[in-house]
Amino acid sequence: MRAKGKTRRLMSLGLCGAALAAALAAPAAHATPGERHGPARGPAWTPTDTGTDARFRGLAAVSSRTAWLAGSKGTVLRTTDGGRHWRDVSPPGAADAELEFRDIEAFDARRAVALAIGEGEASRVLRTDDGGATWTESFRNADARAFYDCLTFFDSRHGLAMSDPVDGRFRILSTADGGRSWDVLPSAGMPQAQAGEAGFAASGQCLVSAGPKDVWLATGGAATARVLHSGDRGLTWTATASPVPAGDPARGVFGLAFRDRSHGIAVGGDYRADQASPRASAVTSDGGRHWQPSQAPPAAYRSGVAWLPHSRSAALAVGPTGTDLTTDGGRTWRTVDTGSYDTVDCTADGSCWAAGEKGRAAHTP
Repeated sequence: MRAKGKTRRLMSLGLCGAALAAALAAPAAHATPGERHGPARGPAWTPTDTGTDARFRGLAAVSSRTAWLAGSKGTVLRTTDGGRHWRDVSPPGAADAELEFRDIEAFDARRAVALAIGEGEASRVLRTDDGGATWTESFRNADARAFYDCLTFFDSRHGLAMSDPVDGRFRILSTADGGRSWDVLPSAGMPQAQAGEAGFAASGQCLVSAGPKDVWLATGGAATARVLHSGDRGLTWTATASPVPAGDPARGVFGLAFRDRSHGIAVGGDYRADQASPRASAVTSDGGRHWQPSQAPPAAYRSGVAWLPHSRSAALAVGPTGTDLTTDGGRTWRTVDTGSYDTVDCTADGSCWAAGEKGRAAHTP
């Protein structure tokens, strides 16, 4: 089961985190002109041809061979051969309905749950059990005040989705049957939202889980960028201020990744291209009760982050201006690629995938 930021068992054919970090930081000696991006010591991203110009902010990396993409124009793609071919498995009518898919969670090559975002009925959840050949809509938002941003799964049955505040509190949906049905959880255990506070549907990482019950929610747009944590699958929450700058609708924490229930990384900044993003990352070692700013954060806004497979210290962060690598748990970062990506995810068998604008998708060998 894929869960963003979730530690996975070592598989015999997978690269360990240290080896993959070394590969990402090493020169791409076999690259041909136009295949790689950025400085000479760039990551070993291998671009793939998706055959579309949709923008992909939803990414579910299952293995080195299988991944799902979800994006604009109602587009959902799937590969089962390491990105050599992408199959268009978009839900029928999604393009005509102008659905904006911003998150997707996949259990394997056949089962996936996708989230479309927007006000009112634009927010929907769809599920497939046959590799995208057919889809079933399992939730359509009927509350004009709600706007769903992200979803996550703890296992193949239990998952959550989150909406921007309704009546002053973030709204949480829960499923116990793999996304086939959803219920709104009581709001009594949710702290009051700040004025203007919301989540960012930028990378499918504003709601992430680790282990059977822990989940974190990233916010921005208000005076303080916060990270909310629940240890009981969304029934009760605590909110902690992060050092990532906020104070503007365009600023805050955009993405989270937890390698276990204690160690996490937050990335974000200001998504406007003409604005600087100082202090755009932070780290925690106590499950989000306290956050410390990175000593050397990424140089620009980053929307997505993922721990490298089986590593206790290496992670990637991505954004429109590049990819950054940390090898010390998020305390210091260095840019290793200048290609534009919105989201990133890594797999148990030792690969990482990234996706973004203009149909861009890539993976590590």
